[in-house]
Amino acid sequence: MRALPRFGLPTRTLSQRPRGLHTERTFSAVTRATHKNPNWTPSRQYTLKHTHPNLRGGRLNSPSPRYSSASQSHPQGPHQSHEPHHHYLSLAFYFAPLYVTLACIGFVYFESTFHLELLQPEDEEEFSAMEILPGRPGNLTPEQDEKLRQLWAAIFKLCNVASEEELSAAMAEASISSPTTSTGPTPRLTMGAESIDKDGKTKKKRLGLFSRNKGGKDESEKETQIASPTPAALGADGSTSALKTTRRETTPLPPGTDAEDKYGQTKHFLETLEKQSPESIRSTIWGMVKHDHPDALVLRFLRARKWDVDKALVMLISTMNWRHEQMNVDDVIMKEGELFPAELEKAEDTPRQTKTLMRDFLSQIRMGKSFLHGVDRHGRPICVIRVRYHKAGEQCEESLERYTVYLIETARMVLAPPVDTATVVFDMTSFSMANMDYTPVKFMIKCFEANYPESLGAVLVHKAPWVFQGIWKIIRGWLDPVVASKVHFTNSAKDMEEFIAPEHIPKELEGKENWEYKYVEPVPGENDKMKDTATRDKLLQEREAQVTEYEQLTMKWIAKPDDETLRMERAAVAEKLRKGYWELDPFIRARSLYDRVGMLREGGEVVPYPEEGVEKEGEKANGEKKVAADDDVD
Repeated sequence: MRALPRFGLPTRTLSQRPRGLHTERTFSAVTRATHKNPNWTPSRQYTLKHTHPNLRGGRLNSPSPRYSSASQSHPQGPHQSHEPHHHYLSLAFYFAPLYVTLACIGFVYFESTFHLELLQPEDEEEFSAMEILPGRPGNLTPEQDEKLRQLWAAIFKLCNVASEEELSAAMAEASISSPTTSTGPTPRLTMGAESIDKDGKTKKKRLGLFSRNKGGKDESEKETQIASPTPAALGADGSTSALKTTRRETTPLPPGTDAEDKYGQTKHFLETLEKQSPESIRSTIWGMVKHDHPDALVLRFLRARKWDVDKALVMLISTMNWRHEQMNVDDVIMKEGELFPAELEKAEDTPRQTKTLMRDFLSQIRMGKSFLHGVDRHGRPICVIRVRYHKAGEQCEESLERYTVYLIETARMVLAPPVDTATVVFDMTSFSMANMDYTPVKFMIKCFEANYPESLGAVLVHKAPWVFQGIWKIIRGWLDPVVASKVHFTNSAKDMEEFIAPEHIPKELEGKENWEYKYVEPVPGENDKMKDTATRDKLLQEREAQVTEYEQLTMKWIAKPDDETLRMERAAVAEKLRKGYWELDPFIRARSLYDRVGMLREGGEVVPYPEEGVEKEGEKANGEKKVAADDDVD
C-alpha cells in the first residue's frame, strides 16, 4: 500500500472502496489541509486519484460498465486500479455549488426587488394616508361595533334622547346585551366598580356602570351609587336635582378608589349628573363634535378605555364637565380667539387682572412658544414646542392653561379623516433648568390623557441635554404607558427624518425647509360674522335638525345593526354635519393665526404649507382628500 504524499493515506483502488467513500474522503482531506495551510491547493495527482470515476471534465457521465452495480459485487483485478485518468478536474468543481448558490440568491433578490418596486404605488403617501386605522369608523370588528352601539345607547339615556323603554326595545331587537335595560329596578352606578363597607374600606365587587340592583334594599344600598337620570327621576324643570341617591353617595370618594381613575373622573361624572341637565350634557357633546364624524369622537373614548363601555362613558361625561364648567372651551376660549384678548390688552378700562391674563396669553403666541406647521410622514399635523422660550413664572397659570387648550383645539381644526392624531415636537435646543416648569407639563399631560384621548400620534423630544435625563424619569412616571410608548428621542435632523421628510424639517431644526415662524396680528373686523346673530341662529337650527336626524338613525341602527341602508344613511348625515359645521364655523369661532396665514381656509380646506403658494393635489383636508405632502409617508 503506497501512502499519499502530505497526508499518509493508504492508496486503494476505486473498486475496493465503498461507493461514494472516495468523494467523502476527498473533501475531508481538503478540509484538514486547508485548516492547516489556508493557501494549500490539491495537487493534480491527488485530484486525479480522488475524484468520482463518473466525473469527466467536470460533469457527471453515465457510469462505465466496470462501475456498475454488478461490478461492485465483483471487484475487478488490481490492475484496473492503475488505469490512467485523462480528464482532470479543476478547483472550480469544488466551488461550483457555491458559485451557483450565490448566483441564485442574487437573481432572486434582484427579481424580488424589481417586482416590489413595480408593485409600489407611484405616490406611497397616497396608499398610507388613505388607510383607515383599526377602531375607527369604517374599520371596526363586530365586537367593537357592538360596543359603539352600547355607548351610544348609554349616552342617549343620560341625555334623555330616548326613553329607557325605547332603548330596551332597540337592544332587545338587536339581540345584544344592553348596558341600560329597563327590566327590574333602575340601573345604578357603582363608583370604580368597588363597594365601600361601613368602616370606609374599599372592597372589590364586580359591578359595572349599569349593573342592576336585583332586589330591593339589599347590600347594594350601602354602596356609593347614583340612579341614571331617567325621565321619572328628573324634576319638572328637567334638572337632575330630583335624583334619588343614597346617603353615602354625598361623601366624596377618596382619590384612587379606582386604580385606573388617576384624574378622579368618576367623581366628576357624578358631579356632572348632579349639576347639569341632560340637555346641557347633550349640547356640550355635540359642541365638541364640531366637524368630526360623531362616531369618531365617541370611539376615541372607547379606545382610550380599552373598549370598556362603562369607563368610556365616565370619561366622556367627565370631559364634557371639564369643557363646559372648568375651561369654557367653546363659549370663551374659542369664541374670543386672539382679537378679543388683543382689544382687552389695549383698552384702558380693562381690569388689571384681566389685562395681565390677556397679555400673558398673547405673548406666548407672539413669541412662537409653540406653533402648528406642516405634516409628518403620515399626514399628521405637526406642533412644535420651543421649550427654551418658556420661563417659569413669566406667565400666570391661567394664561398657560388657556394657551394650551387654545392650541389643542386649533390643531383639531386641521384634522381630517383618516388622520385623527398629531405629532408633537419638543425642541429642547438650548434647554436649561430655568426652562423647566412642572405645572404646565402636568396640565398638558392631563389634557391629552383625560380630555383629548387618542389625539397623540407621536412625540419627538429633540436634542434633549443630559440634564433632562433626571427630569424625564419623573415625567415618565406621570405618563400612561400607552402615551409613554409614543415618545421618541431624536438628536439630529437625520433622526427626525424617520418621522418627518427632510424637506419639511425647518432649518431651525437643521432641516432643509426655509421657513420660520412669524406671528400675524389679528385684523380688526376679521370676526364680523360673529355679530350676524340672525344667520348664526339659522345655521344652528339647521345643525340641530341634523343632530336630531343622526340620533334617530342611530336609534334605528342600534336595533338593526346589520341594516346597510341605515349605515349609509348615518354616514350621509354625518357628512352633512361636517359640511354644516364649516358653514357655521365663522359665526361661532374667532379667526386664528392659521386662518390669517391661509393654512385653514373657508369650508374646512387645509393647506399645510401655505407659504409655497401652490396647492398640491391631496393637500385639502375637507374630508374628501387627505392632508399630506407628496412624499410624507414611509
